[in-house]
Amino acid sequence: MSTTLDAVRSPALEPARNRRSAVERMTALGRAELTLLGRNKSALFTMLVLPSMLTFSMRPAVRGMDLEHTGLTVGTLLLPGALGYVLLFAVYSTLSGVYVVRREELVLKRLRTGELRDLEILAGAALPAVLIGLAQSLLLAAGCSVLLDVAVPGSVWLAAVGLLLGTGLMGALAAATAALTRSAEAAQVAVLPLMMLSLFGSGMVVPLAVMPDRLASVCELLPLTPVIALIRDGWTGGADIGEVLRRLLVMVVWTFIAVLVVRKRFRWEPRR
Repeated sequence: MSTTLDAVRSPALEPARNRRSAVERMTALGRAELTLLGRNKSALFTMLVLPSMLTFSMRPAVRGMDLEHTGLTVGTLLLPGALGYVLLFAVYSTLSGVYVVRREELVLKRLRTGELRDLEILAGAALPAVLIGLAQSLLLAAGCSVLLDVAVPGSVWLAAVGLLLGTGLMGALAAATAALTRSAEAAQVAVLPLMMLSLFGSGMVVPLAVMPDRLASVCELLPLTPVIALIRDGWTGGADIGEVLRRLLVMVVWTFIAVLVVRKRFRWEPRR
């Protein structure tokens, strides 16, 4: 009788067991990655100090801009930019280096010989950077709201969607960048094109409204532009459903491209 009951129960319980074990495996990998991250002083500086330092160092320059015809204030320009800095430095740049270094150290290859699946390895290694990035985003949002006199967001859900989807997009782009990078030294250079384009073309520092129309149209297609726009719309409440859907489409396309590159090109052992 007990054997019959076990046979009936096992198929129903197996998915739950697999989910629990996958979460436990990724959590264990995340804890190990957090320990390694804590020993890397330069990575900690990039993640924890650079975003806030850049945000407030840009304050004098933003105050000198003519924002009268853009519908923005110093606060609504700098605050989304601050979260953009977190996504670029704490998530994208850090994770690109993590994936490349772990690959070159044969860590990824050894992990694949165990129970961890490929997606679990990538997600588990990303956990510390993602969680630190989200926590830092909340702290920066609260700090900027107070110091820059920014009102409570009228559509907080829109800002949350932009931040969460942006975090996933930056993680996918980090893995794609690592897939195309040959060494740990090259990883420091490989992240620069996307970072520079995002800093100056995604509305983080220079609003798209003050750019020439053709340039603004091109910049709207950059990966981080819709993220910044959604976060900003959460505070200003200035987006209709058509604009939101268009921005989500751009993010989905870039995420799809990044995932495709990872599936086709990501290596689990050093590139020779």
